[in-house]
Amino acid sequence: MSEQSQATNPSSFFDLHVEGVGYLNRVRTVRPKKGQEFLACSVSAMRGSTEDIAYTKFDCKVSGAEARKVIKLLEPSVTADKAVIVGFRIGDVYPELFTFEKGEKRGQTGMTIKGRLLRIKFAKVNGVAVELPLPERSMSGEVRPA
Repeated sequence: MSEQSQATNPSSFFDLHVEGVGYLNRVRTVRPKKGQEFLACSVSAMRGSTEDIAYTKFDCKVSGAEARKVIKLLEPSVTADKAVIVGFRIGDVYPELFTFEKGEKRGQTGMTIKGRLLRIKFAKVNGVAVELPLPERSMSGEVRPA
């Protein structure tokens, strides 16, 4: 394919984003046997009535420098078992089956929702707002997406 053809036929993607509010949990560095290590976390997203909150858990790979910076800032609070509530954006969500390896569910099949944590919009630790780093701006002054 010529360069001109490539320029007129850019790659196309379908974006699937989930935005909401939830509890940040299980911040960790994952070191796979093959491939690069990465930062991961889970988010227990709140849904439904404030009188009867239900939760949907997302297991996320943290994507982008801005999101990594914020998650590393919040990691000590999560590790200390403080209540860390975040406004989040998760992309590319998909279900994944797994087999429990420990506990009373050992050998049973479970399901998790995976995704990429793209952005933390705000955070509170034990009800107190946390000042987050400002997003980096490009030379034109536009905010680069996290």
